[in-house]
Amino acid sequence: MSALAVKTEAVQVMNGTLAIDAYVAQPTTGGPYPGIIVIQEIFGVNAHIRSLAERLAAEGYVAIAPALYQRTAPGYETGYSPDEVTQGRHYKDQTRADELRSDIQSAIRYLYQLPTVSPTGVGAIGFCFGGHVAYLVATLPNVKATASFYGAGIPTFTPGGGDPTLSHTPDISGTIYAFFGNDDPLIPHEHIDQIAAALQTHQIDHKVFRYDGAGHGFVCDQRDDYNKEAANAAWQNVLELFKSQLSLLS
Repeated sequence: MSALAVKTEAVQVMNGTLAIDAYVAQPTTGGPYPGIIVIQEIFGVNAHIRSLAERLAAEGYVAIAPALYQRTAPGYETGYSPDEVTQGRHYKDQTRADELRSDIQSAIRYLYQLPTVSPTGVGAIGFCFGGHVAYLVATLPNVKATASFYGAGIPTFTPGGGDPTLSHTPDISGTIYAFFGNDDPLIPHEHIDQIAAALQTHQIDHKVFRYDGAGHGFVCDQRDDYNKEAANAAWQNVLELFKSQLSLLS
């Protein structure tokens, strides 16, 4: 399929009295299309995250990227310098799992209000901290397909404290693909093994991909760890996941 023309807009998603900034990308014509939640890294809904939403829209999805730091740093977006990494982690450490899930659920409700979205199930894709959050929101009942990229700490913690995110694996009802670089210094191989074992034990429909020569952030062409070969291979697997799990629902 040739790439579809795309339109974009900045919107606000209401979660109670909280107005969450979000970026929406969708095909200019046609529909309804499946919806996809695009979940940011620690760097906010920056140019990289917006470009990924646009890539998904060009493939025939309505993509929304909600800001995860709306409570503490509205409008936050930044780059990838060491100082910016430190600042992004500071805001990440102030998030809570229940608020993150609630905010993502609000984004799903927003998608369902759009006439261009098929209200029968959505996908989620997240990177870095967003990969961890994607594993969390895979437990939401509307999420039928999840792509979790290099989410660190899934077996060891959950945002805001409590049992680690891995303990919620039995609550995943859809399909999840998890992507990791074998040279990622932030994610020990044993953590990947634990994730794969939990998904297998609880009979979750899943695939775990590991890429030799790829470090943390290997999909982002604005980061030193960008690995074009691994990024392209992973993207094809993402498209396979969403096509197989969401196209039949639309």
